[in-house]
Amino acid sequence: MKTLVVDHPLVAHKLTALRDEQTDSPTFRRLADELVTLLAYEATRDVKVVETTVNTPVASADGVRLARPAPLVVPILRAGLGMLDGMTRLLPTAEVGFLGMIRDEGTLKAQTYATRLPEDLSGRQCYVLDPMLATGGTLAAAVRLLFERGAEDVTAICLLAAPEGLAYMEKALADFAPVRVVTAALDERLNEHGYIVPGLGDAGDRLYGAV
Repeated sequence: MKTLVVDHPLVAHKLTALRDEQTDSPTFRRLADELVTLLAYEATRDVKVVETTVNTPVASADGVRLARPAPLVVPILRAGLGMLDGMTRLLPTAEVGFLGMIRDEGTLKAQTYATRLPEDLSGRQCYVLDPMLATGGTLAAAVRLLFERGAEDVTAICLLAAPEGLAYMEKALADFAPVRVVTAALDERLNEHGYIVPGLGDAGDRLYGAV
């Protein structure tokens, strides 16, 4: 598994504001949206393209366009929805699927409650959106499902990651193609409740309120 921690002053600046407990939900949503676009720039560095030629007002020019089939963006509900606009702003032609997954707070294991994905993902590049890579159970289950449906390669985009989550994913997905994780920061550890330390709290609650 490959992990990229994006080292950029704007990424660090926006992440610092996201961590601040005084940041309200509207500001948190805006900052998360902006941060995801910055992470997506790095995450799509290996997006598939094909060569093409266009006519400028002066002459013809060689270039590239995104290859088919289109990339698939998969936010994990509910918190992943807060990352969707930031991702599709950079990849407006991507298709979007949805995975509803929830972590059992007792066992810390992921449970799937909704799936809206193509049955056949053969040849597809997939980008999974999940703000917090904590224990790794939810994200690993989502990535496994994509590979089982034929996805060619999968990149996960997370605002934050914990070492324990990365280690779990590497072990849980050892039988599949390498997964790439792009994140704004690799934090210290998980606490006894499975939350990232120092983290930023519950991303879903901070995006949409506690429900």
